[in-house]
Amino acid sequence: MAIQLTESAARHVKSMLTHREGAIGLRLGTRKSGCTGFAYVVDYAQQVGEDDTLFESQGIKIVVDVESLPMLDGMTVDYVKANVLNEGFDFINPNIKDQCGCGESFSV
Repeated sequence: MAIQLTESAARHVKSMLTHREGAIGLRLGTRKSGCTGFAYVVDYAQQVGEDDTLFESQGIKIVVDVESLPMLDGMTVDYVKANVLNEGFDFINPNIKDQCGCGESFSV
């Protein structure tokens, strides 16, 4: 089991963590949403709970809850800048079976 960050994503997260007092890393998860089932949830981790799995990639701690882990296992998170107004995380997830047309939700 593993979740990885690209160098670009790690740089972005490191920068953002300096502005978040008490944050220990990046929290990734899923929630039910959209027309195909699930959406990604990205937040800053304040702690690692009993039902969390901890990964480390590029020097960044990644915290994932037990329910989301099967849907995110093997995923790589990138951070892309298409232009000045369009930038954000890109999820390269080998578990996806279907994705909605707008790219906001997925199914596994």
